[in-house]
Amino acid sequence: MKKALCILLIVCICLSTAGCGGSSYGVKVVQTLVEQEYSLAFRTGDPTAAYVTAAIETLTAEGKVAELSSKWFGEKIVSFKKDAKALEKIGMPEPRDFIIGVDINSFPMAYIANDEYWGHDVELAMAVCDRLGWNLKIQPIEKENVYVELSSGNIDCAWGGIFLNQEDIDKGRVYQYGPYVQNDIVIAARDGSMIWNRLMLSGKKMVMSSTPEALEALNSDEKLSGRMGQITRLAGGTTECFSYLFSGRCDTVLTDSTAIYYYNAH
Repeated sequence: MKKALCILLIVCICLSTAGCGGSSYGVKVVQTLVEQEYSLAFRTGDPTAAYVTAAIETLTAEGKVAELSSKWFGEKIVSFKKDAKALEKIGMPEPRDFIIGVDINSFPMAYIANDEYWGHDVELAMAVCDRLGWNLKIQPIEKENVYVELSSGNIDCAWGGIFLNQEDIDKGRVYQYGPYVQNDIVIAARDGSMIWNRLMLSGKKMVMSSTPEALEALNSDEKLSGRMGQITRLAGGTTECFSYLFSGRCDTVLTDSTAIYYYNAH
């Protein structure tokens, strides 16, 4: 009897410890709602694509892409082809403005902080422009409007948390470079919580961004809304959602897997 009580006490201590300290600030995936991948998109036949992809492949060979992936995500989750002589093969382009369209709701890929564009994809685009001698300009876009933005000439490249419409790719409306990173829309909880799978979501409080994409992901599981307790949509996006999670104001967040890599690394 005493032995059983001792074992029970040890288990309780371990569980209480799991809810404290550094591990409690980690984030774990509880349920994957939507699987998707990010890519770059260019106008079909636009020579701009050749220079940008050559610069990326050169930077990949030099280790810059791996460096940025480790900086933002703590791991090398970004994957591009590498070719140290890619730029040498096609030659350097003329100086110009290079306009990328980004989804500013795709933290940490692209977002606005202190009135400036920032994120992994933004920083990589900066490195590409530095290598090509181009001037980077950034335009926020809706990811469902990639083809319209490209064909109208508003942007030269859709790059920054962009999940492409498969029909646009199949019909040749855009030229796809990638995918370069897997980004799933998931429900996540803190490591220290006792929420391990979707069966444990019953009655739990969840926060999510107020974007159409987040709502579409929520509706992908018809039983989810009924299973959850309170669901709050926040206008502040990913950073506000994680603020709620880490402060204990909710049990779970609906978010991107790339955001989880970011918060587990910082």
